[in-house]
Amino acid sequence: MVILISIAAFFATFLGGFLALHLKDRLHLILGFSAGAVIGVAFFDLMPEALQLAGSGRGFSFTTSLMALGFALYLVFDRMIILHRHHEDLSHEHAHAVRGVWGAGTLSLHSFLDGVGIGLAFKVSPAIGLVVAAAVLAHDFSDGINTVNMILKNNGTRAKALRWLMIDALAPLVGVLSTLLFTVSEGNLGLLLALFAGFFLYIGASDLLPESHHAHPKRWTTVATVLGMAVIYIIVQLAGV
Repeated sequence: MVILISIAAFFATFLGGFLALHLKDRLHLILGFSAGAVIGVAFFDLMPEALQLAGSGRGFSFTTSLMALGFALYLVFDRMIILHRHHEDLSHEHAHAVRGVWGAGTLSLHSFLDGVGIGLAFKVSPAIGLVVAAAVLAHDFSDGINTVNMILKNNGTRAKALRWLMIDALAPLVGVLSTLLFTVSEGNLGLLLALFAGFFLYIGASDLLPESHHAHPKRWTTVATVLGMAVIYIIVQLAGV
């Protein structure tokens, strides 16, 4: 059952990324939707899950502080390392490539943690495992879109976007299989999700969202962003039923 769910996650992620590749001429709209989806995952999925898993043990204030730390860490890496190096010794294209890989890598690592979450949930009980799996499958489609967009918007090639899409699609399967070798407490998993909530807020609000509005009509990109958030909200609510 767990392996079948992992395979389904692979195809859901790949389908989302494949769609993004074929709508490249509407990239500003896809980026707008992607920004909303990433922000929606942070607000409606990662934050509540982190607070539920870690908040009761470590305290809600500590958990939300970790979310802020995640945002700050990504900010420092992006502004003081990648962009600073760009001004010193990197070409403009190289700097964009580094940002694209960093963003796609973060999204793929999140997909890996999704797989870990599925595996650990099934260790608790099949019923809980199915609920977690439903939530993961529900937003894997947007994960594929987001990963492809991170590469394309940073001047990456179609082949590079496909490679990262494959990595992101395989990540949940690897995450599930990895739980055969170790276990992670709910509290520690919650802390990891809190960090990723901060990462996702930065990626969506400071990277994808401004890029989607750059030199494009703001009305439809704004609609696409709100739609992305709404879709994730509906998916999370349905998955929790």
